[in-house]
Amino acid sequence: MMKVSVEHKIHLYLSVINYKKMSQFVSADEAVKLIRSGDRVFVHGSAATPSLLLDALAKRSPELREVELVAISMLGNQEIAKPIYRESFYFNSLFVSATIREAVSDGRGDYIPIFLSEISRLFEKKLLPLDVALIHVSAPDKHGFCSMGVSVDVVKSAAKYAKKLIAQVNPNMPRTHGDGFIHVSRFDALVECTDSLPEVSYSSQLTEEDLTIGRNIASLVEDRSTLQLGIGSIPDAALKAMGHCKDLGIHTEMFSDGVMDLIKQGVVTNAYKKKHPGKVVSGFTIGSKELYAFLDDNPQFAFLEASYVNDTRVIRANSKVVAINSAIEVDITGQVCADSIGTYQYSGVGGQMDFIRGAALSDGGKPIIALVSATKKGVSKIVPEIKSGAGVVTTRAHMHYLVTEFGTAYLYGKNLRQRAYEILKVSHPNHRESLEKIIVKRFGTRMHPVH
Repeated sequence: MMKVSVEHKIHLYLSVINYKKMSQFVSADEAVKLIRSGDRVFVHGSAATPSLLLDALAKRSPELREVELVAISMLGNQEIAKPIYRESFYFNSLFVSATIREAVSDGRGDYIPIFLSEISRLFEKKLLPLDVALIHVSAPDKHGFCSMGVSVDVVKSAAKYAKKLIAQVNPNMPRTHGDGFIHVSRFDALVECTDSLPEVSYSSQLTEEDLTIGRNIASLVEDRSTLQLGIGSIPDAALKAMGHCKDLGIHTEMFSDGVMDLIKQGVVTNAYKKKHPGKVVSGFTIGSKELYAFLDDNPQFAFLEASYVNDTRVIRANSKVVAINSAIEVDITGQVCADSIGTYQYSGVGGQMDFIRGAALSDGGKPIIALVSATKKGVSKIVPEIKSGAGVVTTRAHMHYLVTEFGTAYLYGKNLRQRAYEILKVSHPNHRESLEKIIVKRFGTRMHPVH
């Protein structure tokens, strides 16, 4: 298997060499000259962040002003995000990743709250018209088609509606199946790139609390369930605890190495999914070099557009959908803050609500919000009220399951008083007394039965 994979990569690399004869192949410095002051530029995100092009763009800062950069997320310590480029570049972000949090916080950027399923509509309807798109693709095949690789999500739409397309072409980008193919003739400029893709390991960061939460989540997962996994360590901890399950399916906005491990164990088969049986469906992935190699030309995976993957109607078509998502804090009525710490924008809405609702409407589905009950400093993440200025991503009306290291609270159909006492049970023991006093003051102690 490994020999075939290497030969395949050599073949693709030779394809790049052949295409270098075409006039579109230029240096990164030359390619980004297509960008002008005042342009709105889409940037391919996650593990497909086009760092070579971004570095070249940063070097043009003395001659550029007010270039707007639009992206879902960018990985790596990007030069272009430094304060010295304040006058040249502005980050108008669809999801605030670690790379640009400082820029958004100090006024060099801002955040657009929007569901992942609806981002493509911004480009299509010209609500966010794009002048240029910077994307990162695989080497072209013998027919001239490149793959958007590990991130298709909204990139297909951005590439369709941008006036100009600049691509860094990389033999290290896996050729993935699905919606992400684009012909080399579509590009206004091509740049050769041989950089390794950025790697992220959530499994190496797992704490004992994460692992306990993972086991609590796994206990809710039935055989033949279809899983959605949010970003972070808790979804990976849950996957680690699902070795006992049978015939699981994956339909998710993103995934990491844990899915690969369960496929190799025979736990994930996708055999009983109603939508795309036999295939892992996703919009993007972030993981290890081993995962990227596993994806390369692997027909078990379908990387599709987020407007489809995250469509509630598509999600609910599968039965037993289990949506596993994290939170920053949850209040005693079940309101979920997942994107901000007070007024500080930490991440974004993403696809949490798309899948929480889709799972709730699925036959036998289970929408789950999971979090460690307290911060490393001992501050409770289960709070009387969401912090002033923070955003509610998932409303209390959408909440079914809340999971912490202390168990599972089931909230669906319960009134505010009942919810508060249910949530109290899974809060950190160090904070239960103070939380209970607030609950008693707000709701009293009498528990009215619900008929």
